[in-house]
Amino acid sequence: MSAQRKNIFVLGLDEANLPTLEAVPEADTYQFHPLLSIGELQEGEVSVADLMSRAREILDAHDGSIDAIVGYWDFPVSTLVPMLGREYGTRSTSLESVVKCEHKYWSRLEQQKVIDEYPNFGRVDLHSADPQPPDGVSFPMWLKPALAYSSELAYGVSDMAEFRTAVDKIRDGIGRVGRPFNSVLELLELPPEMAGVGAEVCLAEEAMTGIQVAVEGFAYDGEVTVYGVLDSINYPGSPCFLRHQYPSALPPSVIQKLHDVSERVIRQIGMDSATFSIEYFYDPKTGDISLLEINPRHSQSHAELFDYVDGAPNHHRMISLALGRDPTSPSGQGPYRVAAKWYYRWFGEGTVHQVPKREELGAIERAIPGVRIDVVPAEGQKLSSVSQQDSYSYEIAHIFTGAEDEEGMRRKFDQCIAALGLTFDDTAPGGRDPSTV
Repeated sequence: MSAQRKNIFVLGLDEANLPTLEAVPEADTYQFHPLLSIGELQEGEVSVADLMSRAREILDAHDGSIDAIVGYWDFPVSTLVPMLGREYGTRSTSLESVVKCEHKYWSRLEQQKVIDEYPNFGRVDLHSADPQPPDGVSFPMWLKPALAYSSELAYGVSDMAEFRTAVDKIRDGIGRVGRPFNSVLELLELPPEMAGVGAEVCLAEEAMTGIQVAVEGFAYDGEVTVYGVLDSINYPGSPCFLRHQYPSALPPSVIQKLHDVSERVIRQIGMDSATFSIEYFYDPKTGDISLLEINPRHSQSHAELFDYVDGAPNHHRMISLALGRDPTSPSGQGPYRVAAKWYYRWFGEGTVHQVPKREELGAIERAIPGVRIDVVPAEGQKLSSVSQQDSYSYEIAHIFTGAEDEEGMRRKFDQCIAALGLTFDDTAPGGRDPSTV
């Protein structure tokens, strides 16, 4: 290994993201090191103290410099980055700023100090014998834990019967992430409005409607910059994503408003030396936007999209910030005009078969230029046993496409689905349909 290479430790380094990490500018001057596995970080009920201890063992055993510690996953990775950074002298945003994003209730309290673009919200008392919606929050609404992996335990409800069913499910499952998150809250000096709230809290928010949009940006040297806006398109009649598409097709005035609101909330939260992604709804009938949630990291789901269109994965900005470098990079330098991440989903229980091996996926990718495929379940796996799924569907494959226009991307997606040739048995159609919640 060259002495000039920067040693970059990546929490939860996975096979799917390694190619895009190695595609960032100046990647030949970096040495990427895995720091804890996805299984250690996300499966079961994690212990932050145990994860810190295991990470220290790896870092202390390293013979050489530790130039950066980075990650592109939610809790616990998002909180481990500043915690380890403080101990090992690597750059990151503060732990408090991360938790202000991750804790959905605290995040709303911060947002309402500087913007008006958020829904009515409040807490639901999970310990009550007869939980009720918060005052001022009307049906339809979403119930969700203060913290969860992906969209686990997030339920859309339209009446009291659905409300009670969702509360029971959240009450039963909230501790898996809530208990470990409480140990992080204990490290912070909480403001009066967060006294006694804790991490095992359920949030109710009025449902937002319109087009879903994602904003990516970074905070560097006290300045907040938005570098990309993406459209998120759902499956018809479903809250589940069909694809994320870059760049956004929204009017310039709407995109400017998204920039302005994003910059205000990130400054309020106090992020610096970090990337972020913020999800919104845009209502084309009224022109209004409404903030859904703030993530204290960029989206690894979008790495290929930025590479296809701009010529560099968004991981580049994360690495630059961690090394104290200006993360600004040009746009529109990639080989395609538009790009998308597609979600091939199954909306019923089943067992998947004929899953292609990596070399077979490679053959499909070579036959269809401008695509990359990651299959989620393993051969013969029951879909309900796949971790990190939302409440309404099972992710079967992630398919990344780059093309000259939307029609070209859709054609490539259809070709990939046909080429995969997956089959399912023991299927229970509609087993995760929203109407069954």
